Amino acid sequence: MSENKKAEKIVGVKGMNDILPADAPLWELFENTVQSVLKSYGFQQIRTPIVEPTALFARGLGAVTDIVEKEMYSFVDSMNGDPLTLRPESTAGVVRAVLEHNLTYDGPKRLWYAGPMFRHEKPQRGRYRQFHQVGAEALGFAGPDIDAELIMLCQRLWDDLGLQDIRLELNSIGNADERNRHRADLVAYFEQHKDLLDADAQRRLHSNPLRILDTKNPVMQEMVNAAPKLLDYLGEESRAHFEGVQKILRHNSIPFTINTRLVRGMDYYNRTVFEWVTDQLGSQGTVCGGGRYDPLVEMFGGKPTPACGFAIGVERLLELMKANGEQFAPNQCDVYVVHQGEAAQLQAFVVAERLRDAGLDVVLNCASVSGGGSFKSQMKRADASGASFAVIIGDDEVAKGVANVKAMRAENVEHNQTEVPFESVPDYLIAQITCGDECNDPNHHHHH
Repeated sequence: MSENKKAEKIVGVKGMNDILPADAPLWELFENTVQSVLKSYGFQQIRTPIVEPTALFARGLGAVTDIVEKEMYSFVDSMNGDPLTLRPESTAGVVRAVLEHNLTYDGPKRLWYAGPMFRHEKPQRGRYRQFHQVGAEALGFAGPDIDAELIMLCQRLWDDLGLQDIRLELNSIGNADERNRHRADLVAYFEQHKDLLDADAQRRLHSNPLRILDTKNPVMQEMVNAAPKLLDYLGEESRAHFEGVQKILRHNSIPFTINTRLVRGMDYYNRTVFEWVTDQLGSQGTVCGGGRYDPLVEMFGGKPTPACGFAIGVERLLELMKANGEQFAPNQCDVYVVHQGEAAQLQAFVVAERLRDAGLDVVLNCASVSGGGSFKSQMKRADASGASFAVIIGDDEVAKGVANVKAMRAENVEHNQTEVPFESVPDYLIAQITCGDECNDPNHHHHH
């Protein structure tokens, strides 16, 4: 191979995206807000592995669901032959962990998680093969009150993120025997109208007839709208639970609509199901989905334990935040330290460390060319960093024992320069960076 042939570029996997530094402030704002909201309801974080036994999802999600049939990243561990899968969602893993570590032995638990999930889908807007979810799971609570609390928690999160156009859709899918009675009638109904069913619907007719209700095919709409409704099949207890959820939401002025065709994609849901939907993202309407999954713990070999939760698609929610005009300055630091000459460089490190001790975010100019770059090119970088102040140290300053502190954001930048003795620079800057706008910025952490 000839010496000067350029190495071939390796690019990332399709549908798995880099989150670049320009987007970091948006992710950070979202993550910080989520964490504080969940904490304010007493939820504790749990972090489970990204890789789980394949059987966990086959049993939990149901072998005939799209996820298990077509979308999972599954492989065989080359060391011991174990079938493993990258998690397509997190509820199954959380429930496994709760059982394995017997977390509910001393009472119910409110848990939350955040992290990457993996599904082998066709990448499309807001849907990726590696995507992120934040979710909450409440295990051991049987009443409608926890269902309502989870919904109110979501509402608070949207409010704190400044999101307006999200609305709540609610349904109850009862329990297994209520669903089975409904399903039998549904299949019979679809068979009467077989001439209207498209290929997709024919295929699902006996394996998963409920999914036919989700059809987007306009030819089938009218027939589907007239299909038997699950709500009419609910017994006394399921109905009372659903009423209980609605009562709390109404009392707390949380608006919702009942969508009788709302189902969740996983087999383990029962009773309350809900989705938060938006019209701002084109066809991808759902930003958060959840509900009750009382049967799951038992399906995983635990003793019957009521449970309820939700998951948020982070990428979609961030799209929504952007659509709502969230603006983020690329504010890398509070202070940028500019220096020239060897003595000045040594002093610059000392000053930068003292400033960090004082709780400020500091970027110290490091050389991209030997010699460290002219003052002019360094000041350009200082400006681009978004810093409020530049601290300038050259041979003259070292000789006098002072730094030149320049306000970068002031009206009259030209004359806004002050000589400050090295040891006084931290106090001087802390006094200057008083809590104006900065203290509303969750990314600032000044230790006053």
